[in-house]
Amino acid sequence: MADDPYKALGLTKTASDAEIKKAYRRIAKTDHPDLNPDPKAQERFKAASAAYDLLKDPEQRRRFDAGEINASGQEQAQRRYYRDFAGAADNPYAQGYSDAGFAQSDFSDVFSDLFGARARARQGGGRGGFEGRVSIRGEDLRFGLTVDFLTAALGGTTRITMPDGATLDVAIPEGARDGQTVRLRGKGGPGMGEGQPGDAYLTLTVEPHPTFTREGDDIEVTLPISLPEAVLGGRVETPTIKGPVKLTVPKGASSGQRLRLRGRGVKGGDQYAVLKIVMPPAIDDDLAGFMEDWRTRHDYDPRRGTT
Repeated sequence: MADDPYKALGLTKTASDAEIKKAYRRIAKTDHPDLNPDPKAQERFKAASAAYDLLKDPEQRRRFDAGEINASGQEQAQRRYYRDFAGAADNPYAQGYSDAGFAQSDFSDVFSDLFGARARARQGGGRGGFEGRVSIRGEDLRFGLTVDFLTAALGGTTRITMPDGATLDVAIPEGARDGQTVRLRGKGGPGMGEGQPGDAYLTLTVEPHPTFTREGDDIEVTLPISLPEAVLGGRVETPTIKGPVKLTVPKGASSGQRLRLRGRGVKGGDQYAVLKIVMPPAIDDDLAGFMEDWRTRHDYDPRRGTT
């Protein structure tokens, strides 16, 4: 992960949310591993993905800009909380006095203020230390998870590594969207005493696809067709998120024309094939001569009425 997520996206701190998303998509289209096998490109894409995951979340971006977390989303070393001290050799809450000189009984009062009557009752009423166990639910943890386009569209599983090193297969629901949160019950921080563990929340970042784009539950794909296919029409194979199918191109098709494939999108949505007429790699004398003759007898102005 780069130390500066803005630099990884080629931006500055003044970049808007839209500029951040646009920069990430631009890098994905050139450096995605499916499109560019160069190891350096893969490193750039990895850094850009991590940077986008951090900066697309307004709260995480604010905290990074304020120096509260680093580029990996981790708390900066100078910001330590109660849980950070648990079990440590210099734990002020496990000793008679802290570095600030507070006695344990003073901390007991503070603890009671924080956790209320239940905590006081479980202390056994004494001010000299805890005589019972305090049960506190573990903290909820939040992470970012990048998933590929087709896994988000069709559903599936992806394996992650938790902070404690354990691996976990996470179910990605069909039709998952960019920014959607997946809840993992009981996979958060450990509880205190008899308290239950917290939950883990995964905010999804859906990688762009080199072929498909998505709008809601609809999918769009650009479909190149030849000049004869545009003029004469025909059956053309087109990719969909569930595999290729045959699509009928009408006679006289134009670039930009949208053809609908019902039910071929996400969760029953539609797919739209946007036609793009591609000329042959070379214009030979036969084609040039034919077009010259045709233009003499059938010329037309496609720009009429557009200005």
